Amino acid sequence: MQTLFLHQNFPGQFKHLAPAMHARGDDVRALAIEGVGLKGVPMWRYKVDRANAAGIQAWTQEFETKMIRAEQAWHALQQIKREGFEPDLVVAHPGWGESFCVEDVFPAARQLHFVEWYYHPNGADVGFDPEFSAGSSDPGRVRSKNAMNLLALQQMDWGYSPTAWQRQQVPVEYRDRIDVIHDGVDTTAIAPMPDRKVTFSSGLSLGQGDELVTFVNRNLEPARGWHVFARSLKQVLKARPNAHVAIVGGSDVSYGARPANGKSWREVIWQEVHEEVDASRVHFLGRIPYNLFIGLLQASSCHVYLTIPFVLSWSMLEAMSVGAIVVGSDTASVTEVIRDGENGLLTPFLDPQALAERVIDVLARPAHYHHLRAAARQTVVDHYDLATRCLPAQLALVDRVAAMSRRVHS
Repeated sequence: MQTLFLHQNFPGQFKHLAPAMHARGDDVRALAIEGVGLKGVPMWRYKVDRANAAGIQAWTQEFETKMIRAEQAWHALQQIKREGFEPDLVVAHPGWGESFCVEDVFPAARQLHFVEWYYHPNGADVGFDPEFSAGSSDPGRVRSKNAMNLLALQQMDWGYSPTAWQRQQVPVEYRDRIDVIHDGVDTTAIAPMPDRKVTFSSGLSLGQGDELVTFVNRNLEPARGWHVFARSLKQVLKARPNAHVAIVGGSDVSYGARPANGKSWREVIWQEVHEEVDASRVHFLGRIPYNLFIGLLQASSCHVYLTIPFVLSWSMLEAMSVGAIVVGSDTASVTEVIRDGENGLLTPFLDPQALAERVIDVLARPAHYHHLRAAARQTVVDHYDLATRCLPAQLALVDRVAAMSRRVHS
């Protein structure tokens, strides 16, 4: 089978699926703007050579951005065809527009889409946190973000979403063509190591028995609870004088708006709290190599994961896979995975004091919560294991979609 993957930052969510298809003998290739690529998977790149039109109406700006990408991807797809590659199947993350003209260039190719998120003016991520909702809950702007999503849902032959919560956001008329299959966690590699210690640049070495609190975001920002976590630290560090906090994450913005003052959210929130916190026990690690990140999770005494109701981060499942005690926000899709008191702990997203109290209790009574470690790992092994569950399900879906007749659009 000849398969073309479309993802602006390939491999993205296809980092396991694409090499698995190559390994079984499929002819697998990719089209992207950026990305590191994968061994054995040839990759074409396309360029975006223009910005949005000056003065374009605000609600249409994002759609124009995606149409600019769609046009450039269309040219790239035509070049791919001229070079003689005719995919039987196109697997795409359609969120940035690359898949818009697939059926015009390769009309016989079936399309399998990774359906990540569908926006709503209320009831999900938008407006959930009143403190950071100014300007973000404009219903016209939010609804306009779904223009490309709706076009993609109409064009796809089938789709899949990582969680039931993410699938549930899609209009009901499309859900029967979307499976729920997570990206998968390599539980063999991402496994418990109770004696693991991490050494900081100061020479300090800490492990599970040393009251090490961990917090991980791609970028430190309100959508992932950075402000809530930071505001909990005064209480945590005062109550636990031997505790240390390790924070992983960059200073950019992945979701939502940037601060109005030109600073990063890391700077804004830390400036708010740092005078009331023992900063000598707070370690900002920035972005670190993956093996060090897993080691940090293995050494964690208590791992905090917070998010508005939105896409679930890989890091929470990776923390559970190494047997960390996870304190997560009581928001979807965290609650799809964590059952309070059974395989982790839940806390209200908007309540720093409640978060602090849970973390303090975990640090004060580690034996009381020790059973959560094995239960957390078992949850991931049973439901999110890459080798035994997620990857086989993805491959089976790929084969099923490839065997379908192309849908006829009215």
